[in-house]
Amino acid sequence: MDVTRADLVMRVEGMTCGGCAAAVTRTVQRIDPGAAVDVDLAGGRVAIQTSAQSLTIAEALTKAGYTATAMTG
Repeated sequence: MDVTRADLVMRVEGMTCGGCAAAVTRTVQRIDPGAAVDVDLAGGRVAIQTSAQSLTIAEALTKAGYTATAMTG
């Protein structure tokens, strides 16, 4: 069965280092292990190709200690 994936861009506040980028990636991939995650630390944005809902990802990132809001999707 094919899984429909969407391209999401999220604003994620509170990321300051490579460890934060890794934590954000792990958090997203716990929800969708096949997700492609591209973290832009300087821009405070995360581009995600995923089958998960943006609200689900934003809630998980918030629980992980970041302020996350969907810019698309």
